[in-house]
Amino acid sequence: MGKKRVMVPAKELELSTVKYEKETIQAPHLMGSILKLFVRIIEIPIIGSLIISFMKKENNMVEMLQNTEIPEKPMFKPEFPPQEAEPSVVIVDEEGEPTDRVQSALKCLPHYDPASCWSGDTLPSFRYWKIRDFAYAYRSKLVTPSKIAEQIITLVEGCKYHKAPTPLLISFDAEDIRKQAAASTQRFKEGNPLSILDGIFMAIKDDIDCYPHPTKGASTWMHEVRSVEKDAVSVSRLRSCGVIFIGKANMHEFGMGTTGNNPNYGTTRNPCAHERYTGGSSSGPAAIVASGLCSAALGTDGGGSIRIPSSLCGVVGLKTTYGRTNMGGSLCGSGTVEIAGPIASTVEDVILVYAAILGSSPEDRISLKPSPPCLPILSSLENVNILGSLQLGKYTEWFNDVHSTDISDVCEDVLNLLSKSHGCKTIEIVIPELHEMRIAHLVSIGSESLCSLNPDIEDGKGVKLNCDTRTCMALFRTFTASDYVAAQCLRRRIMHHHMEIFKKVDVIVTPTTGMTAPKIPPGALENGESNMQVSGYLMRFILAANLLGLPAITVPVRKRKCQE
Repeated sequence: MGKKRVMVPAKELELSTVKYEKETIQAPHLMGSILKLFVRIIEIPIIGSLIISFMKKENNMVEMLQNTEIPEKPMFKPEFPPQEAEPSVVIVDEEGEPTDRVQSALKCLPHYDPASCWSGDTLPSFRYWKIRDFAYAYRSKLVTPSKIAEQIITLVEGCKYHKAPTPLLISFDAEDIRKQAAASTQRFKEGNPLSILDGIFMAIKDDIDCYPHPTKGASTWMHEVRSVEKDAVSVSRLRSCGVIFIGKANMHEFGMGTTGNNPNYGTTRNPCAHERYTGGSSSGPAAIVASGLCSAALGTDGGGSIRIPSSLCGVVGLKTTYGRTNMGGSLCGSGTVEIAGPIASTVEDVILVYAAILGSSPEDRISLKPSPPCLPILSSLENVNILGSLQLGKYTEWFNDVHSTDISDVCEDVLNLLSKSHGCKTIEIVIPELHEMRIAHLVSIGSESLCSLNPDIEDGKGVKLNCDTRTCMALFRTFTASDYVAAQCLRRRIMHHHMEIFKKVDVIVTPTTGMTAPKIPPGALENGESNMQVSGYLMRFILAANLLGLPAITVPVRKRKCQE
C-alpha cells in the first residue's frame, strides 16, 4: 500500500515552495513487429493489466490518482469566472448569420494591398495565396474558382506519385470539387459572392462530418457503423459562406497520437521536410495549408491536435475556447477537452475562418454561460499599439525545458522583439503542479475517448485499430471511475492556479512544442509507432488550454521554404 499524500488547498499553496521538475516518461519506444507483439501481450487480461499497472506506477500516476487526498471539488467542464470587457475588440453575434460575422471580421483587418501578391501583368501561382488574395483575383476576373479547382485536383492526384507518397486526403472527389467551384464561379459571374470566403478552398479533418464524404477518423471501419447525413455545424457555417471543400484530410487514427503516423492510409509527410512527421493529430490539415494547396483547413484539438502540427509545419493554428464552437457532427463532440478550430497560413485568415465557425451549442450556452465572442480590431494603428499594454507571463524553467535550446532561444528572441518594438512587458510567473495537470488531462481525454469508442470495440472493431491506438485503449481501460473524479478535482485546482496567474498577466507565453518535427523511422510506416518520449516533448506546453478550456494559438517564429 502506498503512503497517503494530502494536498494543501490550492488557495493556501505557497508559490515560493513550488519547484520545477523536469518531465521524465518511463515507457519503451516501440515500432514494427515489436510493437505488434507488445500490443498482443498487453491485451491479455491478467498479464496486460500487470504490465500497465507497473508502467503507471513508474510514472507516478497511481500515487497521484489513488493515494492522494485532493481537497477541491470536481469540475467536470471548464468553469470560468466572469470576464472583463477587452479593449479594441468588436463583439459579434454568435446566433447571427456566419456571413455577417465574416464581414465584421473583414472590417477588423488591416488594409489589403494587392501589390503584396501581384507585381506584374502575369498571374502568379495560386500556391500560398491568402484568403484576400483569392478574393481579389476572383473579383478582378483574373481567375475563377473553377480554374483554381482544376489546378488543385491535379496537384492532389499527383501527391500519390511522389518518391515519398504524401497522402494528404483520405476522401477526395474531383467531380464534387468541380461542382462546388462551378457554383462559386457562377456567383462571381453574377456579381453575388456570398462572402469574402466564397471560392476559398478548405480541407476538413476526417473526424468532422462533411457531406457527402464519409467520416472515418482515419480508421478503416468507422464509416461502416456511422453514416454521414449532413455537414457538421462548423462545416455548414463555412459552406453558407461559399467555402469549397476539397475533401477529408488525413489524421492520426481517432486523434490518439501526436505525430500523424497512420498505417491505414499512409503517413502524411511534413511539407517542409519530407523525411519528418507533420505532427498530429491534425496532420493532413496542417500539411495541406503548409504546402500551399489551401489557405485554411479545419481541425480538432483535444490535446494539441491543431497546435502541434501547425507548429511543426510552420503555420498558424487556433485552439478556441471550450464551447465557443459547436461540436455537433464531429466524432469527438461529447468530450470536455476537444474543440474545432482553424489552421491557416496567417493570423488574418484564422480570424476570418474563426468568425464563420464560432457559435456555441444551445446546451453550452446554458451550462457554460460564455461571454459574448469578440474579434480583435487590427485595422488601425492606434489599436495595434495596444500591444504595448500586454503583460506576458513566462515561467522560465518550463520555457527552457526543451529538446534543443534552439527552440527556446528563438522564442526568447521573439519576446525581446515584442518588448523592443511594441513595449510588451514579460513578467516571471510560476505555474504549480504541471505533472498533476498532465495526469488530469490524460485521464480525462482517455476516459472520454474510451466511452465514445468502447461500444464498437466490444462489437469486434477493436482488432482493426492501429497498434498505437490499441496501446492507448489498453491504458485507458485501466482508468477507474474514482480516477476520473480525481482528475476533475485536479482540474478545479489547476484552474484556480491559472486564474490567479491571469490576475497578473494577459497571456502565458511558451514555445508550442518542446522539439522540432521528429524524423519518421522507416520501420514505423507499416505498423505504426509508440514513442511516449516524443509525445512528451510535443505536448509539453499544450495541455492547460485543453484541460481548462482556455484559448491558445501557435504562430510560426522562423519561416522555412517548404518543398514542392
